[in-house]
Amino acid sequence: MPFSSFGLHPDLLRGVKEMGFTRPTPIQQDAIPPAMEGRDVLACAMTGSGKTAAFVLPILHRLMPKRRGVTRALIVTPTRELAAQIEEHLNQMAMHTPMSGAAVFGGVGMGPQEHAFRTGVDVIVATPGRLLDHFRFPYAKLEGLEILVLDEADRMLDMGFLPDIRRVLKHLPPRRQTLFFAATMPPPIVTLTRELLRRPAMINLERKAAPAVGITQAVYPVAQDVKSSLLLELIKRGEMKSALVFTRTKHRANRLADFLSRHRVNCERIHGNRSQAQRTAAMEGFKSGRFRILVATDIAARGIDVEALSHVINFDVPAVPEDYIHRVGRTARAELTGDAFTFVSPEEEGDLSAIERVVGKRLPRVVLPDFDYSRRGSEKLEVPLAERIAAIRARKTEDRARAKAKAERRGQVPAAQGQRPGAQPPSHARPGQHGRPWQGQRPMQRRPGGR
Repeated sequence: MPFSSFGLHPDLLRGVKEMGFTRPTPIQQDAIPPAMEGRDVLACAMTGSGKTAAFVLPILHRLMPKRRGVTRALIVTPTRELAAQIEEHLNQMAMHTPMSGAAVFGGVGMGPQEHAFRTGVDVIVATPGRLLDHFRFPYAKLEGLEILVLDEADRMLDMGFLPDIRRVLKHLPPRRQTLFFAATMPPPIVTLTRELLRRPAMINLERKAAPAVGITQAVYPVAQDVKSSLLLELIKRGEMKSALVFTRTKHRANRLADFLSRHRVNCERIHGNRSQAQRTAAMEGFKSGRFRILVATDIAARGIDVEALSHVINFDVPAVPEDYIHRVGRTARAELTGDAFTFVSPEEEGDLSAIERVVGKRLPRVVLPDFDYSRRGSEKLEVPLAERIAAIRARKTEDRARAKAKAERRGQVPAAQGQRPGAQPPSHARPGQHGRPWQGQRPMQRRPGGR
């Protein structure tokens, strides 16, 4: 079934062809026709399934004949990386059309984003928090909105964005087409769909969550303090062209990236404590091949689209099985193949069992030949809570001591003048007091013969 069978505008088909899309994926086959008809859509769609085109193409097709100069479509998504990725794909698909799009997310200046609102770009792709920031100003009015997309709605729930989503909805016209995409349908998301959608086309709701076809999954049983050495050994053996490595926390991501850098591995990190400029530079460097390894927390699990990514490494086992699905979905995209390795320590076996129940099979265990599993790494990725608390208390004690010493130095009174060093004359002092004139004023002199 070719894309031309949907009846899309010829200029859109040109963009699709130049992007290398040959035939639609299952989610595109099911979602594009009802979306083009103007119907609401409720779809379960996993990472790597091609869902971005499933909602972007119908939006562009429906809006092309419309009057321009007003924003007609809004796509709301949980992370900055995913917003930037959707905007990039939108611009590629719309390359041969007059349609325009803009990304609105935090961590960067609001000025260019304000300009997008004022000029009325056709499609805005936004994260909830930054969108609400703009809604505080009169220029951010979307009275002409015709289409709303909620992408990765379950992830927005996980990140605590559901209240923000409800606040966003209050700023939008009630009469509109709504396209709702999520990987899972927990009860709060089901409730939200019932509030938003009118007789939607229901797509893949009965499908069981599973990694994309083409992913080779394997488990490496390994002690927690040997994980860093095992990863380094896999990298050194040259089997990984590029790898996205997921850690449980931001601190572990930092320490693992530092460890790899010290061993001359070109790597970078991406997580919530990094500035937007740092995150963008890391993503661009990874996509271009300048960085072979990108260490990330789950903030990146649904926002990275790297062509031909060879490996995903679960350095830490995710506590939620759905996060595993989305992590490993970063490889084997667009019907390619890829490997997903999971490092499992004894204390993580319970989380692994939950993942295996969800994917419906036992994942194969692998032992790396000629690797010394008895070695103990010197790198401590996770500082125990008691040590972290002690370090914080020690820093606070040092800060208080420095502040006290500084206050005592300021309180010392020089014997000659009876005031603090560097102090200025009081505001009521006249020139010449304190034994010197005011700055910039010459000393008073007696005129010849004067009294």
